[in-house]
Amino acid sequence: MDTLNAMAERHSTRSYQDREVPRDLLEKIVSTGRLAATARNQQPWEFIVVTDLALRRAIAEVTEYGKHIAEAPVCVAVFCRDTKYYLEDGSAATQNMLVAAASLGVQSCWVAGDKKSYVEDVSRLLRVPAGFRLVTLVSLGYEKTASPRAPKRALAQVLHWQTFS
Repeated sequence: MDTLNAMAERHSTRSYQDREVPRDLLEKIVSTGRLAATARNQQPWEFIVVTDLALRRAIAEVTEYGKHIAEAPVCVAVFCRDTKYYLEDGSAATQNMLVAAASLGVQSCWVAGDKKSYVEDVSRLLRVPAGFRLVTLVSLGYEKTASPRAPKRALAQVLHWQTFS
């Protein structure tokens, strides 16, 4: 699937088949994260791919809106060194991975990390050293049932030329 189609077709999925995502696809997906735009070329990101069921269940248990992580065959935790633009860099990396996953036929869901009450719990579970910030948790897998796609605002509603009004 080409990039523009992947961007248009990508949607959040919270219901996954009990089917493994091949390691080579996971490496391709994560590799696109490391290629993301980054402020001052800091590349502060680290990606932890979690396929262990017990660990995914433990992560899901501490999150607010990530309970589906227990069911997803994969969770990628995106951490960044605590740099000035860690949130922007980690978010850019996450978006790249979401689009890459869609292009490879793998569905995903972005779960917030930054500033959430469970950051320390997830960091402890994944043995992340001090000095890193959890940006996102991304569930990955093959969709169990088709998820309804949230409607997007029309281009004419969001596009402005020269000034806002």
